[in-house]
Amino acid sequence: MRWDEFRRSQNIDDRRGEGGAGAWRGTGALPFRGGRLSIGSIIFLLIICWLLGINPLELIGGSDISTDSGQTDQARYSGSPGEANSRAGTGGSQDQTEQFVAAVLGETEDRWTEIFQGHGQTYKAPTLVLFSGVTRSACGTAQSAMGPFYCPNDQRIYLDTNFFRDIETKLRGCQVGSKTCQFSQAYVIAHEVGHHVQNLLGILARARQQQRNASDSEANRIQVKVELQADCLAGVWANHSEEKWKFIEPGDIEAALQTASAIGDDMLQKRAQGFAVPDSFTHGTSAQRTRWFTTGLKNGTIESCDTFAAAQL
Repeated sequence: MRWDEFRRSQNIDDRRGEGGAGAWRGTGALPFRGGRLSIGSIIFLLIICWLLGINPLELIGGSDISTDSGQTDQARYSGSPGEANSRAGTGGSQDQTEQFVAAVLGETEDRWTEIFQGHGQTYKAPTLVLFSGVTRSACGTAQSAMGPFYCPNDQRIYLDTNFFRDIETKLRGCQVGSKTCQFSQAYVIAHEVGHHVQNLLGILARARQQQRNASDSEANRIQVKVELQADCLAGVWANHSEEKWKFIEPGDIEAALQTASAIGDDMLQKRAQGFAVPDSFTHGTSAQRTRWFTTGLKNGTIESCDTFAAAQL
């Protein structure tokens, strides 16, 4: 992918090398219902730990989650509002990874601003936190073992950039060393931005409310719809960016689809334990993830991403 012309976002909070402490409390776009991890969530946690070489006992011991913890967790978060701006946009001091992340984030800001304006709304950009290993968030402690995630409580995306390497090596989401892996990485960022779009549109709040009154398996199915919609919204961004810049190069789409397939719940579970447990799925199957990303890429509209009304996921 060609990204040199993308505007660099100033909404980068680079905490790499700082370290941190605390118990993990949340992943993905939504807190889990019921105050504690479901069996399906624990299985998914163990799979990720196995893939990334992390001792699961280090995480499970502190994994209680409150679905109504917004203000409480926000109060615990010690980052100041000016923290991101104080560390972002420093020009020559940025490394290549930060330059890439800032470019992709800036391009999502520009395209989603246009899309929201077309719907008579105002887009408020998220901050993206780069970290190594562990850091604080308003959803609890962010651990690299859990992969990138969006926290609606502070409207920040948390990304340990080592996950980009894991896409190539451990998850086999794209060919190691291939330039097309950059589009896979952009897809990961755009997916998390998709969660932010859902938050701004009130979708996350409605889904959380539905989860509170649902069984564990039904709560997981709601979560799958949230994640697949974020995949679709990533495709919507790519559609509008391609129309603006013609930035997609041969092999890029295939790499993104390969990544989407590699991180499907069925693929992760089969790789870890030899079989899949559909009721425990929280992100969707490989086929579903690729289908919804392709839907957004082809249609380029928010309306085409309504996974909650879809007859078939």
